[in-house]
Amino acid sequence: MCSPEHFAVEYAINPWMDVTAPVDAELAVKQWDRLRETLVGLGHEVHLLVPEPGLPDMVYAANGAFMVDGTVYGARFKHEQRAAEAATHRAFHESQGWRFIAPNETNEGEGDFAYLPEAHGGLVLAGYGFRTELPAHAEAQEALGRPVVSLRLVDPRFYHLDVALASIDDGNVVYYPGAFSSASQRVLNQLFPDAVLADDEDALAFGLNLVSDGANVVLNSEATRLAGRLKAAGYTPVPVELAELKKGGGSVKCCIAELRY
Repeated sequence: MCSPEHFAVEYAINPWMDVTAPVDAELAVKQWDRLRETLVGLGHEVHLLVPEPGLPDMVYAANGAFMVDGTVYGARFKHEQRAAEAATHRAFHESQGWRFIAPNETNEGEGDFAYLPEAHGGLVLAGYGFRTELPAHAEAQEALGRPVVSLRLVDPRFYHLDVALASIDDGNVVYYPGAFSSASQRVLNQLFPDAVLADDEDALAFGLNLVSDGANVVLNSEATRLAGRLKAAGYTPVPVELAELKKGGGSVKCCIAELRY
């Protein structure tokens, strides 16, 4: 995770960003810190990146890389405003001694990649259509040695996979069908017939931008119906308030890069 000390909406690179809307930086830090405390309280270890001036989106740490079993496939951001973030993530991963593979193709890390180790023997779901380029899916497959399933995103409000779909345990997902092409919806239905489905309201409240440890699901507090559906499916919803960080087009998952080593 990376503190939003320098968070601001200084440019608009997704439909949620409004440069005329005020951002309360102090409140953003408080809400982010509550998220961090929630994860620690659930028993998770949180590593911290040092935020850098001039990189207001560094708080969205999920976009910096994608890690599977100690191998890290690095990010290459689409927009130049975020390009410098990639080096910070690389330096962190290399400092930990993990194998880092630099990308040649445009991809935005866990923003567009999700890993399910027990789904069909280990499966990467990969989004494309707005940020990550399709050739990056093949590059990720070669880098990580896991089969990659490409899913086309068709609604610009769901510009990353992680605002439209999330893993809720090692073999199942929750997603919003309307974010995907009809063919991708059929693929998801085939792969995950028991998936939890979100409605428009909860999807637009960033409810799918969540993190789950297989039992506890940390999600945006506005996604109340989705929380109910997850509870009915046997999970424990853990709501958090992230209204300030939503102004940049992200929520819980965007703030968390999962380290699988």
